[in-house]
Amino acid sequence: MSQHDDTTIEPHHQPAEEVRSFYRIRFRDDGQEYTASAFMADLKRGDTVMIKTDHGLEPARVYGPAPADPEGAVNRAVSCEISRRPTSDEENRYLNLASHEQDASAVCERLIDKHDLVMRLINVEKFFNGSKMIFYFTADNRVDFRALVKDLVQEFRTRVEMRQVGVRHETKMIGGVGICGRELCCSSFMKKFDSVSIKMAKEQDLPLNPAKISGVCNRLLCCLTYEYDIYRKQRKGMPKVGRKIKIGSEIYRVKRQNPLQQSLVVGTSEGEERLLSKEEWGAGELLPSDKSPKRNGKRPSSAPDTDETGKNGADNTNARTS
Repeated sequence: MSQHDDTTIEPHHQPAEEVRSFYRIRFRDDGQEYTASAFMADLKRGDTVMIKTDHGLEPARVYGPAPADPEGAVNRAVSCEISRRPTSDEENRYLNLASHEQDASAVCERLIDKHDLVMRLINVEKFFNGSKMIFYFTADNRVDFRALVKDLVQEFRTRVEMRQVGVRHETKMIGGVGICGRELCCSSFMKKFDSVSIKMAKEQDLPLNPAKISGVCNRLLCCLTYEYDIYRKQRKGMPKVGRKIKIGSEIYRVKRQNPLQQSLVVGTSEGEERLLSKEEWGAGELLPSDKSPKRNGKRPSSAPDTDETGKNGADNTNARTS
């Protein structure tokens, strides 16, 4: 007689794949906003979470979901990772952390006056685990703060670091509102400072008035870098200011470029101005440069007729040539 196995084999269910969510978080209510990832989809604005950092877990506040990323969640760059929710004790300690940092700032200010140091305290950061305190300051000259550090260590019984910052980082920490009426870029979303030059303002035809192109820190506006590459790309191939274009029987001289519209403002022989679209000036004939006088029996080489970038990356742009 055959023997039958009555054992029932249950189908194997793969565990549901965890979905990664992205949130906007801040370690301090007046601090910079970061994008954090988590395998928790139920976090809402105002929730406290614990973030993995190089020096342990740090509490932070959720400010809502992060904007959608066109690159997709798989390759999305995040600043930090949410580990878990805090315990009730961690929540209470986090609520008191800001007041502890304010108290530490007041103590440091008093000790700075005591030692007659020429420096300005900007901010105090206390690690959540209490292992270290960082005092950020600015100073015009070198400061001998060894005695100050000794007093601070004795006062707080922890490691103390004095960190000097420049005016741009000072503005980033303090925060504020720019001339555009919005929160400063550096204190709201910028992770690093890019190099900014007056050339970027010239390339975008901005007025070279220091009051117009300088930020709260009295340095060139960081936002000058945002569209600089676009303007350079759009100018490439456009006739330079001062060049002559022949369209039909008319000859025009370029007076201004509109890179974003790819149009030109030209002057007519009657002294009037006319706007030429890309199709119009593209169909015209770019006339040779005016003859330059000879020097030492040799004629200097002429500049390119259109805005170009050198082979080695050197910028030959000269939109203001007349």
